[in-house]
Amino acid sequence: MKSKLKKGSLIVFDKGANTIKNIKIIQKDKMEYLTSMKLNTSDDKIIEKFDPKKAELRDPEEGLYGIKIVKPNSIKYFYFSESLQKRQLESKARAVLKKLKEAKEIQKAIVNKKKLPKKFRIDNELIEIEYSFRTKLEELSDEEAIELLKASLINGREGFFCLKSSKDLTLEEALKIYRRKDSIEKIFHSLKNEIQIKPLRVWSDDSIYGAIILGFIAQLFISLMRYEFEDLKHRSTKFIKKSLKNLTLTVNFLKNGVKQYIFANFDKINSLFVARMSEIS
Repeated sequence: MKSKLKKGSLIVFDKGANTIKNIKIIQKDKMEYLTSMKLNTSDDKIIEKFDPKKAELRDPEEGLYGIKIVKPNSIKYFYFSESLQKRQLESKARAVLKKLKEAKEIQKAIVNKKKLPKKFRIDNELIEIEYSFRTKLEELSDEEAIELLKASLINGREGFFCLKSSKDLTLEEALKIYRRKDSIEKIFHSLKNEIQIKPLRVWSDDSIYGAIILGFIAQLFISLMRYEFEDLKHRSTKFIKKSLKNLTLTVNFLKNGVKQYIFANFDKINSLFVARMSEIS
């Protein structure tokens, strides 16, 4: 890969690869980087002072705001997204209710002097455990329990995220480039786990190119189906592919030279495709 890159190339990677070692390798080869950062306690001070009204990037329609923090060797692009905050808070609200439900199940077992429910126990014949447990529900109302859980799960970072780069970009440019990486990742995830092209590491170069081209054609075909059929817009690639694989076609060659096409194994998804083919023909 290194041989395909030039000096000044911008390497984009997620926070999993954001290490001092990787950044040093990139800078040693005279290239630039853009990565995502995990928020830490030092970022909490920025969050406390963050004022959307004073942000450099202000997009009220999208609910997105951002500031640039310039350091000697890098630039931080700090963002707040209202939609991300909403999703994260909704996710944590579900986690709160789940924890409350689990605590109630355990409390019920205590009151009724029964064993700990099986799903909370370690299921291993080689391990002997004596359980001793209590909950805080005896002294708390549901509202108080929920507030306690919210305090432990919600940290004030909801909706905030940060990018870091060696290159001086605008806040809009940094986010656009990073989102493009996400789009490419999703496509390759789909090729690998949903379209399921064969492992590439054991093939010749021509086989690799061929497999990727066929994978992209399959991905394009499914994307066109989503565009054409409203019912498929939110269906996963995996389910659409499975439906199309189940569809079978038998061709009968009649004596008069006419071909008779017989489709079988219909379901809700592939019948849409067959019906549209009939309209075209």
